[in-house]
Amino acid sequence: MPTKRRPPRVTHETVNVAFSLPAAVDAGDVALCGDFNNWSPTATRLKRGKDRVWRVTIQLQKGNSYRYRFLLDGSNWENDWSADDYVRNPHGTDDSVVNV
Repeated sequence: MPTKRRPPRVTHETVNVAFSLPAAVDAGDVALCGDFNNWSPTATRLKRGKDRVWRVTIQLQKGNSYRYRFLLDGSNWENDWSADDYVRNPHGTDDSVVNV
């Protein structure tokens, strides 16, 4: 008798993922824009710590990859210097990628 195969396990588990930009980044405002927030320039703001490093932590679904970039002062795009990967976008530049 053949054994039944179980469908792949689907998980909706989320994990905290930290994003940061070094203190050397000279900006008054930094937003994290990506697949996870419909590239919104207002949905996810980074905060500058006492050490001047920009940081934010968000929950993302485990097992996925997400494209993202930082938007500085509402007009300048910056990639993550420590991204897991980089992928070309339709605008002729690269998006950062995080693998969760």
